[in-house]
Amino acid sequence: MDSRITVRFPAELLDKAKTVKNDAESLNDLVVLALEREVRRRKGLAAHEKILAIGRQIPQQPDATELIHQIREGEERDV
Repeated sequence: MDSRITVRFPAELLDKAKTVKNDAESLNDLVVLALEREVRRRKGLAAHEKILAIGRQIPQQPDATELIHQIREGEERDV
């Protein structure tokens, strides 16, 4: 279903948009594409922020690098 709305753009932004769109696309196509990208960007940013928040709640895990080296160099190593 197509919804139609009226959007007002600053004249300077509209002029810039007209200069960057290619001849094969309409101004509407350019605006729709830009809005789709912005929605994806904001969703990605929200997901990233959720991940960071979860990371802050989880306690820091100890560095296992030295333990791994010890196991690799130890006698218990099965080859």
